[in-house]
Amino acid sequence: MRLREKAMAAMGMYSLLGIGALIVVLLIVRFWPEKQTVAEEAVPEKNEPPRNPIGTAATIGQRQLQQDLTGSALGDAGGLLLLADGRGQAGKIAAKLAIDTCLDLYQECQAGEKPQYYFRKAFQAANHKILSVLEDGRGSTCLAAAIIERSRLYYALVGNSRIALFRDGDLVPVTEGQTIDILAQHRYQQGRISKEQALKLLHERRLYNFVGQDGFHDIEFFSEPIELQPGDVVVILSDGVTETAPWRKIEDCLSLPITPQEKAQRIIALVEASKREDKDNASVILYDLHDPAAKPAGKKQGNKKKGSMNLEKIKQRLSDRLCV
Repeated sequence: MRLREKAMAAMGMYSLLGIGALIVVLLIVRFWPEKQTVAEEAVPEKNEPPRNPIGTAATIGQRQLQQDLTGSALGDAGGLLLLADGRGQAGKIAAKLAIDTCLDLYQECQAGEKPQYYFRKAFQAANHKILSVLEDGRGSTCLAAAIIERSRLYYALVGNSRIALFRDGDLVPVTEGQTIDILAQHRYQQGRISKEQALKLLHERRLYNFVGQDGFHDIEFFSEPIELQPGDVVVILSDGVTETAPWRKIEDCLSLPITPQEKAQRIIALVEASKREDKDNASVILYDLHDPAAKPAGKKQGNKKKGSMNLEKIKQRLSDRLCV
């Protein structure tokens, strides 16, 4: 009897131990932390400011007064570039009046949708403003303007500044300028003057047109917009740059993998380093259609990319100038 009682007691104790162990196991399972796959949280990138596509720089040269001025405005799909090269006693005032007038009308005229209308209205308004503020002859200005809108380039020019497009290592002028030698070439090609008359004027670089004169009307317009490509740079240069800095070295500056502002400064540094005497004011403003995947620009061979046909037409037009 005692043995049976002992056996029953032992079984009860083992049962209690088993139940206790089971409870412990259940508690461990219940509160054991679940295995979790923790995804690495992406480190948020620093909010870098948007890249400014515009660069501008200037030097006074060996003049006593800086009469070159640049202006710009950025839009949703591009922007406006302006360069005014003031002339005469009050040239700086004339340049500022022209720049301010063009900027004021940029939004009002919806320039990106009607660029030719904008250019005509802005240039005429600038001419009227200069004449109303300054006595006739005291001040005038050359004026160059370029609109970049949805990967297209529209431009207009009065005077002898130069608008050009840099692509694949080449800086191609898209304007001719309004100087006597260019006018003589056109009139010769139209049969309006003889070859002998044209030859006498080929080295005459005086302006025949500028903003700030009675009867102003002649504007050099784009014939059709130029299709732009990633990596292109639209450049406006005053004559102080084009008559001083070597064209090839300007192309070298534009080829560098640096910011638009640094490119503009490098171009002006070429003018400042020049040993030419009596250097004029020099200014540049540019718009860089940055391509992050692009390598430094160099001469390219082979098939041209789609969309470059307009630029090729311009190259051909420039090569067809009067040769003597």
